Order: sequence, then C-alpha cells, then structure tokens
Amino acid sequence: MDLMGCGTALVTPFRRDGAIDEPALQSLVNWQIESGINFLIPCGTTGEAATLSEVEWLRVIEVVVEAAAGRVPVFAGCTHNATHEAVARAKKLHRVRGLTGVLTANPYYNKPGQEGQYHHFRAIAEATDLPVLLYNIPGRTGANLEPATVLRLAELKNVIGIKESSGNIAQITELITTAPQGFKVFAGDDSVALPVIALGGAGLVSVASNVIPGQMSRMVRAALDNDWATARRINREFFRLMQAHFWEASPAPVKAVLAMIGRGEDVLRLPMVPVSDGTRGKLEKLLSELGLLVGVVAGRS
Repeated sequence: MDLMGCGTALVTPFRRDGAIDEPALQSLVNWQIESGINFLIPCGTTGEAATLSEVEWLRVIEVVVEAAAGRVPVFAGCTHNATHEAVARAKKLHRVRGLTGVLTANPYYNKPGQEGQYHHFRAIAEATDLPVLLYNIPGRTGANLEPATVLRLAELKNVIGIKESSGNIAQITELITTAPQGFKVFAGDDSVALPVIALGGAGLVSVASNVIPGQMSRMVRAALDNDWATARRINREFFRLMQAHFWEASPAPVKAVLAMIGRGEDVLRLPMVPVSDGTRGKLEKLLSELGLLVGVVAGRS
C-alpha cells in the first residue's frame, strides 16, 4: 500500500450528555477530506478510545468509514493490553465494509518486553487480512517497541508500517535506515514531522490537523516534495499551536481549540477533563494571534 502524507488522529466528538455526536463526527471527517488530509485514524489516543465501550468503538469507526466514502484510507485504532481482546476486536473490524486497515499500539500497563510485544502484535496481524500499522507510543503505554522488533514484525505480510511516537530521533533514524523497502514510518508527533520526513519517513499522523487540516497537509506534502522552504514556513507559523495541544493531557487542549473555532463541544470522558481556565486563556490568545478565531462569531471559520 502506497500510504503517504498527512493523516489525522481524529478526536471523538461528544454531546453535552456524553453520547457520541455522530453529526459532528461526520462533519469533521468531511472537513478533513475537503482540506486535503490523506488518511484518517479514528479511535486512537486522540479519539479517547480507552473511554469507549466496544459498541461505541465500533460505531465511531463505522461512522468515519461511511462519511469518508472511499475518498481517503481509514485505519481504525484497535488497541488492548490483553492480546486475546485485541485479537477479538481486530476480527470484529471485518464487518466494517470499506475499512482500509488497523492501527494498533503497544499493550499498555503490562509493560511487556520485546518478545512479548512481538507475539502480541503478531497475533493481531495474523487475526486479520487488513493492512496493519504498528503504533509505538511508550509515553502512554509504558512500553517501547525497539527497531529490531519492528523489523521482525515487518516480515509479516500485512504489517505495512508504523506510527512512531517515541520522540527518539536516533531510534526513528535507525528504523528508517534499516526497514525494508516499502515499509512506512510515520512521525507520530507534529513537532518532529519535518525531521522524520527528511530522514525518509512517509509522512505524519497529526493531532494539529484536527484544527488546521489544510495547513498541516500542505506542510507535509511540501516536505515530501522537497519544497523545504514552504514546509519550514508553515512549520514555523504553526509550531506553537502544535505544542499547545500538549500543554495539558491530550486531547483536552485540541478539543478546547475545536470548540473555540466552532467545530465541536468541549466535552471529554473521565478520567480526561477540560483544560484549566489558565490554559484556556492561553489557547484563545494563541488562536487570536494566528488569525484562527476570525469569523467564529458569525459562523464556522
């Protein structure tokens, strides 16, 4: 699969009563695609997947796939710390017609070693015919997937790449330079998108693109096209916003920002809570400085 470019790790919009806001999710998907985003990932970290019931998790994926309607690939987040549960969920994704693939993160809390992670990911990959993107996010899961283990997993026919969110440039460099041809390495953090692409990465899975999909997709495309002047200009302009989305635990800041620009309610599921008043004020100031609040009073910007 020639998966390249900028993908969005979608938020899951909730209504004030706590239920999934399906119309808001459909609207978000359409806006992302119309703005040039290359692929979508529902039910990842940013989508608060750990707070969704299995029924809700599957419904969010169905809504995104239906709204995307084949216009861009959709990779569904499918993560669990019990391997048998992750395998069962991966099998259930076969009922979602039109789904492109699966994104699956390190098993959290258990802190397995490399051999345990290898067998965990292998079991998931062997449970589905869908393409699989690995997801290394040790800051959330407590487990790091090392390059040597990734290379073992890359031998499986449907393991096509990885979202690398370790933040360890040396580790990412080792992976990119040793991975087999065609294996895709995506930056998992907005702040390191340009370095990872410069090293040979295939693109970015972005949080910021929930808010600025056009700008992030243009930045990634420019970098992939070796138009570094344009890529650096966009990165420089919006880097503060990329960082701001992690001023507090994600996705609280990005949901606050989406509400500020008129694209959703600022509702999260416990144990996640909205940002503090201090952070909210700083976010609003930053958005004003970037010109992203223009037109919000009259309607969506």
